[in-house]
Amino acid sequence: MKESLEILFGLLGGLAVFIFGMNMMSECLQKAAGEKMRSILALLTKNPVMGVFAGALTTAVLQSSSATTVMAIGFVSAGLMTLPQSVSIILGANIGTTITAQIIAFKISDYIYLFIFAGFAVSYLAKSEKAKNIGQTVFAFGLLFLGIETMGTVMKPLASSPFFINMIHKVADVPVLGVLTGTLMTLVVQSSSATIAVLQNFAAQPAADGVTSILGLAGAIPILLGDNVGTTITALFASIGQAKDAKRTALAHCIFNISGCFLFIWIIRPYAAFIQWMTPGPEVEVISRQIANAHTLFNLIMTIIWTPLLPYMVKIVTGLIRDAAGLPQPVSVPIYLDSKLTAQPAAALALVEKEAVHCGELTDVLLAGLTQAVRADDEELLHEISQKALHVRSLNESITEYLADMFSAGSMSEEQANEAAGIMYLLGDFDRVAFLCQEMTDSLEEKKEKKYKYSKDAMKDLEKSFILIEEMYREAFQMHVNGDTDREKKIRKKKEKVLDLSLSMRKAHLDRVSKGKCSAKLTRPFQKILNTLDRISNSCLNIADSAVQGGALR
Repeated sequence: MKESLEILFGLLGGLAVFIFGMNMMSECLQKAAGEKMRSILALLTKNPVMGVFAGALTTAVLQSSSATTVMAIGFVSAGLMTLPQSVSIILGANIGTTITAQIIAFKISDYIYLFIFAGFAVSYLAKSEKAKNIGQTVFAFGLLFLGIETMGTVMKPLASSPFFINMIHKVADVPVLGVLTGTLMTLVVQSSSATIAVLQNFAAQPAADGVTSILGLAGAIPILLGDNVGTTITALFASIGQAKDAKRTALAHCIFNISGCFLFIWIIRPYAAFIQWMTPGPEVEVISRQIANAHTLFNLIMTIIWTPLLPYMVKIVTGLIRDAAGLPQPVSVPIYLDSKLTAQPAAALALVEKEAVHCGELTDVLLAGLTQAVRADDEELLHEISQKALHVRSLNESITEYLADMFSAGSMSEEQANEAAGIMYLLGDFDRVAFLCQEMTDSLEEKKEKKYKYSKDAMKDLEKSFILIEEMYREAFQMHVNGDTDREKKIRKKKEKVLDLSLSMRKAHLDRVSKGKCSAKLTRPFQKILNTLDRISNSCLNIADSAVQGGALR
């Protein structure tokens, strides 16, 4: 009983160290990659062939096909990627995930603590963030293998257990049982890389003869196939509550792996023989590499089969998950953000930028509406603008909360954190403009309610000011979107014009009051309108200045 508990706790402890090391390595690789990660993600929306390469590269960095799949689902749900493109990402992700198994197959047990010490020393002593991330990556790499070594050590007594040997023979002799075992293992652990690591370690245990594997490659392959089936469950969970195309992407992932399982389960022994021919040597010594090669070749073959059949895959998933008429989303609800991607800053920032652009466009609509309302003297339009301003502010709040969640996840590099902070600053100006638009509608509605009558000259000057501010905002916003910082001088000139108009309107109003042409009671509400205009123009100038400083949107 004591020995069984020691094996169990040793296995769980080793698995915990492995998963922790793998997650840490993934996080540090993302930080170290920095802008290169963004370049990889830029390939995601190119074409299906590039999508396969991008999916493989992204998974190699993230060390998780599930993470890449969740990312693809988030992108297609946000409308940044078409369904065929997202399916191609899935194909590439299945290739990329085999990198972990290939790394595990290397025999570096003699150097584990060297990696751990060297990684710790670099991360502790380094001054730059990039060097620290590299050091932590090396440290995590050592932890990953420490977990593998721990699992391998505690598994050795199992090789002499008659009960366990008998159970393994049953799994090895009945491929379906192996598939079910692999599927359940992945469902429990929620990491295909972790279950493959366990499989590689267990298969490396010698049988009674000390030469052959306790499991054998023919017994390991069905478990490997089940592992590939089990990893699709994560994608299905990620698609819950998402758009139709997101669900279709997850379903495509399932079809890819399940079709591969059905195809290969009939040729396990010939396939095992081919892998053994590719990777010759004493079984116990090379079986870990053979499992890694079997995993890689399986995904390569299935990708080659399915890549030319992508249109048919799209037809299948579209037929199984049909379009349904849905209710339009209110503007206050984010249309691009995906809460499942907050721990993947490169992807999450791409969505945040898209959502921030959306928020900026809605703010532009508010200012254009105000100009129209002043020109038409339309009370209903003013009320509509006021409601839209509330929606814009609510959307702004949602984006800010999403960014806060990204910060709390702790996965961002310093450069990414600075970019996120820049977007937050910009959102603050969008929110201020929306708030001031609300305030302006209140002032203009008060004018209607109390039947204030401003002179024709005053209304014409007000309209000119609104037009100038609308132009200021649009050009400042475009500086962020297009990176055209040459517009700054034009914006400053328009700001001066707004100021000149404001001063002349104040003088003209006081002049009309002194001559009895205008009631003195109108001074306070008129001043309030002019003050609000000045504040909006200041916010527009802030938006332009932040674009010159580096620009928050790309």
